[in-house]
Formats: sequence, structure tokens, C-alpha cells
Amino acid sequence: MSEQGYETELRSERTYVDGLYEQLDAERARAGERYAATLRGNGGTLLDRDAEVRALAKEVKRLDVADNKLCFGRLDTLSGEVSYIGRIGLLDADNEFESKLLDWRAPASRAFYVATAATPENMRRRRQFHSRGRRVVDYTDEVLGRPDGAERGDAALLAAVAAPRGDGMRDIVATIQAEQDEIIRLDHPGVLVIEGGPGTGKTVVALHRVAYLLYTQRERIERHGVLVVGPNPAFLNHIGRVLPSLGESDVVFTTTGDLVPGLHVTAEDAPEATRIKGSLQILEVLAAAIADRQRLPQRPLPIELADVTVRIDAETAEWAREEARVSGRPHNEARTVFREIITYVLTERAIGRIGRGWLTRSDRDAWEDLRKDLIEELAGNDAFTAALDELWPVLTPEALLAQLFAAPERLRAAGAEQALWRAEGDAWTVSDVPLLDELVDLLGGDKSADVAAEREDKAQAQYAAGVLDLMVGREDMMDDEDHLFAQDMLYAEDLADRFVERDTRELVERAAADRDWTYRHVVVDEAQELSEMDWRVLMRRCPGRSFTVVGDLVQRRSAAGAKSWKTMLEPYVPGRWQYRSLSVNYRTPAEIMTVAAALLAEFAPGVQPPESVRACGVRPWSRQVTAAELDAAIAEFVQEEAGREGTSVVIGPPGVPGAVPASETKGLEFDSVLIVEPERILAEGPRGTAELYVALTRATQRLGVLHRAPLPPALAGLTDVGAPVHAGNR
Repeated sequence: MSEQGYETELRSERTYVDGLYEQLDAERARAGERYAATLRGNGGTLLDRDAEVRALAKEVKRLDVADNKLCFGRLDTLSGEVSYIGRIGLLDADNEFESKLLDWRAPASRAFYVATAATPENMRRRRQFHSRGRRVVDYTDEVLGRPDGAERGDAALLAAVAAPRGDGMRDIVATIQAEQDEIIRLDHPGVLVIEGGPGTGKTVVALHRVAYLLYTQRERIERHGVLVVGPNPAFLNHIGRVLPSLGESDVVFTTTGDLVPGLHVTAEDAPEATRIKGSLQILEVLAAAIADRQRLPQRPLPIELADVTVRIDAETAEWAREEARVSGRPHNEARTVFREIITYVLTERAIGRIGRGWLTRSDRDAWEDLRKDLIEELAGNDAFTAALDELWPVLTPEALLAQLFAAPERLRAAGAEQALWRAEGDAWTVSDVPLLDELVDLLGGDKSADVAAEREDKAQAQYAAGVLDLMVGREDMMDDEDHLFAQDMLYAEDLADRFVERDTRELVERAAADRDWTYRHVVVDEAQELSEMDWRVLMRRCPGRSFTVVGDLVQRRSAAGAKSWKTMLEPYVPGRWQYRSLSVNYRTPAEIMTVAAALLAEFAPGVQPPESVRACGVRPWSRQVTAAELDAAIAEFVQEEAGREGTSVVIGPPGVPGAVPASETKGLEFDSVLIVEPERILAEGPRGTAELYVALTRATQRLGVLHRAPLPPALAGLTDVGAPVHAGNR
């Protein structure tokens, strides 16, 4: 195409995209007007208006996020049909069945991502727009279907992966690659495992898969939402913008340490404690710890009543304990069974003594009346309540576990290893979370609160009924206008709204605060770190077993983490999980990946490193420094990077000023990375080797290493600058 022809075509495309933005603005204005009108409460019940307000709020958000790169491409078929591909779908204003812009998730958009010269998918041309704000700056064309043609042009992809990093992960909706698209659109109802080395885009693929599932299965998923589990808050903050940028907001982001609402993790376990707590064998310890609190009295416990003193002996308590245990109820709920048996025995004994000489079982009415009096007296007897609390106490997960970990004798009684002992029993760790969650089910709730709530509901209902009767009784005294007003008020929904405190929180807030909330889909990132006990928690959160699991077994650092996906998943979804891998590294340039691959070959010789799609032209460097020079060398790196566009980080072992551990950078990416004292990181053994591999693969442009001891042999590929670090040494 001539330059004049290109400019003419560019003007035409700009006009079309400008028209799309005009339609977007008009739809957004209409949605905003409907939203404002609904907020004013025009018509309908409160329940209906609330649902409409929520729906319109989502629509306004969806239209707002579409402003960024609304349209990013075009497909031309062999028959001459043209389709524009974008962030959302827009229908022709005059013909609601004709799309002016196809949503990137629509089936008709698939060819934009998967068509190649060899397999054109019935397409003649793919056009990619390059935009700045709302203006199309230029475009590139790729002619498809030529046998001698090259594979898909990747100018847009390379520009995206080489661009300086910002504050968070960006969506890849305009540059999804064929192997990624296949995974995003995979129609699998069970668990999908996506494994890939550093930089392969497995996280962003999983998030786009969520957006795709919400597009294709919105009715099934949206009302219960999606849960995304990540390794740490920094990671969640990094990825938190991707789904909102795709118009999806009904997603809860959390770490495994936050899966029990209200719990605050303040400590970290040693590897051995992590291993023990993560194993399913800890279930036996928890069960034994509960059983240890279901006691028998060492000597009979006297209960003084008005007319007689009765005693709870070991034989009675043992019978009550056995009945409570075989009831199958959680501990706190089984206390009712325990209490009933104890109460039955004590009242029988009391009746026998009180009625000796005058009362027989044939006198049923007198016998039962006396029993009722005794039961009521026991219910208010402090000694009886104290005895129950001693023999079968109401337990909370936090109290049980804290007391278990802080007492060596309780650990021994539960058959637990002493490695679990700690001085502060309630110094919670991430590994405690699945144990506490398990105990919620094993212990159950205290029913006294439920009984009080039930009484309150009954009182409220009686009050509402009285109001209703009063209003109906006054109808004869009203004129027609008042009568119509009364009829309006008597609708069941409106009357209920006056007595029920409505939960107006968004789905995300309600779900995050509710331990018993269940999700329709769960994404688990850095899943190789999750223990067997972690998986029990997540399976409870998603009864439908619909998961996207993202990880890399090579990068596992947790002593309780996964060594194989089958071991973790097969017990829960036998035959219902699929495995997909990503092999192309879109983040790490070839110069840096070569260094990381040498380390990988040393600790995982059978694993093939991902292939980088680009080189950056900058060789990674190393420099040996003394202890006195270290701080200045770090400060020099920080100062130099502050003058550049993009992001940077210093990674090092504990005690290095300004450095973060590699574990806190998992899943993150930076333009420039400085690794300090890799020899100390490696000294942690297999866990340290995985840590260093993670650190080496965070950079998208520049990598430097400062070391005090001799450089580890696995890092021999680094260029030794041998002098203070500055741009000229690179």
C-alpha cells in the first residue's frame, strides 16, 4: 500500500473508532441517567430497586473501563466481511442484532488471537491498532493465508512486553497469543492446572480466563462471585487492576492467610512446623485435641438442689460422652446430647430420693411434673453449669488451638510433635489458617446465640402482625386516598423492609466477611505453595470444584507445598482435572534467562526453561564488594534507577538494608532488579535455590548482582564489572 493509501485508510479507521467512542459516551450517559433515577426511588419495591441499582452500577463501571483501548483490532474474512474487536461489545444503534464492535471474548473474536499464516481460520487479514488515549495513532496489517507467509507478526506483543512497567499488572486483551487463548477459552467444568516457568503469563492468562467464564457463564457465576487466592498482599495489589480493567468486579482477592475472616497473621512457622501443619495427618491431632477436652470427672461432682444433692460420677459422664460422640454432631452441638444424658440421670436419681415412699412410676403426671421442676432447677444451677463446662466445654477454634500449641502436655495428649510448641499460642501463622478453618466445622457453633436470635425474630414478627392488624382495623375510618395509601403499605415486601435490617454491602464485601460463603469459581496462584490442608479449605469454598490453578512446581519453597499436582487434586476431583503448560517467556529477556537457566539446570536438571521471545541488549552483571562497600553500592543502584522510567527492586536475605526477600516478589515483575548476596540466599538449601531462581527471573530489562563471598558457580554467566556500578560498565 502506498503512503497516501495508508494515510487514507488511517483516517477512515480513526473515523470509525471515533464513532465507537461516541456510541460508548451515549450509552454511558443513558446508563448514568437510569442509575440516578433508580437512586431517587421512582417506583417498585425496595428489593426491586436495590437489585436494579446494583445492576446499573455494574453497567456504568463496565462502560467506564472500556475507555482504555476500546477498539484494538480488526478482522477481514476471505468473503470480505469486516469485524472490529474491542474491550466490550457494542451493537449497532439501528440494528440491535448487528455488532459494531465485538467483545474480545465472543466466539467470533477468537480468530484475532489464533489465526496464523499457516492456519488463517478463514481470515484474509488481521489489523492491529496502536492508540494513544482515544486516538488511533497508526496500525499494522498482517496478511493471512499465504503458504510462504511468516507467522503472526509480533510487533504489538514485543512493544507491550518491552514497555516500562507501571504500578500493577496490565491486561493483555490486545496481545493474547494462540497458546494463551486456547487456555482462556477452554471449556472444562472442573479443575484446570496452568503450569509455566517465570514470565510465561500464567497469572494474566488465568485472570483473562475468569473474565471469559463470566462472559460465557455469567448467570451461573456472578451471583456467588469468584475467589482469587494469591501468595501475599503485594502480589494481589499487583494483579488487582486486571479484572476491573476488563469490566469484572465481582471478584474477591485474598491470601491463604486471610481465608478465616477477622484473623490476623503475625508470625511465621519454621519449615518443620509448616510441614506438619500442612499434612493431612494433622487432622488426627485436631480430633484428639478436641477429644482431650471431653473429660471424665476424677471424683464425683456434687450438685446441690433445693431438696437433694446429686452427683455426676465418671460412669455417668462416660455414658453421656459416648452418646455425644456417636451422635455425629460437631463438639459444641454435641454438648446438647451430653447435657441431656447427664440431666436424665441426675433427675432420675433425684426423683428416686425425693419421692421415696410416696411416688411410683405409675403416677406419671406427678413423676413428669417433678422431672420438669428438676430440669428447670438444673438449668439455673451454677454448679451444674460449671460441671458441664469442665467436662464438655464450649470451645472456639482460636482458644482450642492456642491452648494446644502453648502447652506441651496438651500436645502430648493429642499425639502431636513437640515442633508445634510455641510460647505464644495465639501468635497466628499462615499454616494455622487451614487448621482454624477445619475446627470451625469440627467444633460447630454455640446454639445459645441462635436461640436468642430466633426469639428476637418471633417477637419482631408478632409486632409486625400487630401493626398490620391495627392498620386493617382503621381502614373503615379512612377516606379513599388514605385507603389506597394503606393498601400500598400492606404489601409483604414493604412491610418486611420496615423490620429487617438490609445488607447493602456489595457482593465482594459480603463474601470476604463470610467464612461460609461459597464461590462458583476459584483461581489459585502460586499454587505449588499450598499444602494438603490449604486445599481442604479451598474445596470447602467451592463445592462445584471449578478451579483455575496456576503454578510452577520448580519454584516451590514451602515445606508443605505440592510435589505433584495429582497428589493434591486427585482426592477431590478424580478424573476431573486437566493440565496445560505455557512454554514461552514473555517477561524475561534472553540475556537474563540464560543465567537463570544455568541455575535451574543445577537444581532441576530435567526441567526445560521457558523460551524468551526477545532480547534486551543489556547483559546482566555482577560485582564483588566488601562489607564496607555494600550499603553504598545498593544506594548507587537505587539512585540510578530513580532517574529511569519504570520500576526497580532490591532483593536480598534478611538484614540487607532496603532489600525484600525473594518470596515477597513472587509473581511480580520489575524493569530492573538488584540481587544482593546470592550466596546467602543459596545457603538455605533447596528452598534457597528456588528463592534465587525466583529473584533472577523478576527483571524485564536489567539485572545486577552484588556479592561479598565468591560468586556461586551457577551464576558464572554474569558479566563481572569489577568496578563501581554505572551505565558505562554495562
